[in-house]
Amino acid sequence: MNETSEPIVIGIPACARVIDRHLRHWAPARYAEALLACADALPVMIPPIGAPALALLDRLDGLLLSGSPSNVAPELYGAEEDRTPERHDPARDATTLPLLRAALARGMPLLAICRGIQELNVALGGSLHQQLQTVPGRMDHRAGPGTPEAQYAPRHAIALSGGLAALLGAREIMVNSLHEQGIDRLAEGLSVEALAPDGTVEAVRVADAIHFAYGVQWHPEWQAVANPHSRALFAAFAAACRHYAERRRG
Repeated sequence: MNETSEPIVIGIPACARVIDRHLRHWAPARYAEALLACADALPVMIPPIGAPALALLDRLDGLLLSGSPSNVAPELYGAEEDRTPERHDPARDATTLPLLRAALARGMPLLAICRGIQELNVALGGSLHQQLQTVPGRMDHRAGPGTPEAQYAPRHAIALSGGLAALLGAREIMVNSLHEQGIDRLAEGLSVEALAPDGTVEAVRVADAIHFAYGVQWHPEWQAVANPHSRALFAAFAAACRHYAERRRG
């Protein structure tokens, strides 16, 4: 952390999970660690409290939507069938979807990861595949067995395009894959900037965003310091957050 200037502050919405019979507000530490190490940013957790969390945007310079074991509730994108009823987090849905819309409306930079890219698509009117592995022609994108190191190891290549290809300095990179759900109908206003070999959307950009506004389906926060593409992604996010902070504070 640069101690000579005021740090940029990036909010990470938490999940609501029952652990040891107690409801807890929870987020994996690796997202905060990646922001500290690669973005020189101060991460703060946003509790899943619904609309009252919107007031926190006045004090933030950026928003990071993390991955999660939970899925966006299908009724939020008009699906008639619920294929994963045991894996919902309504408190997070009620917090992140309004936060996303409000952050975009004020031009706040955002980075949406895994569940985050799915939330971004739903918040803007898109829909999701609930179980990609059952869709004809699609790969099984779920995490395999083994240690976290094995689960988060690179699994397949993705083809990059547009602004994301320019940011990462590559047209193809290897990424990890730990998701069951994925984008089905793309929301209006999003442009696809990465695809898996089976056609699964791996990255999107908010086309008319003033600042950095990307969603990625993989997990760049995993061992981010050791991955040059992850470092580049977080550095670009941080630069946009600093610009936004200067304008907000000025």
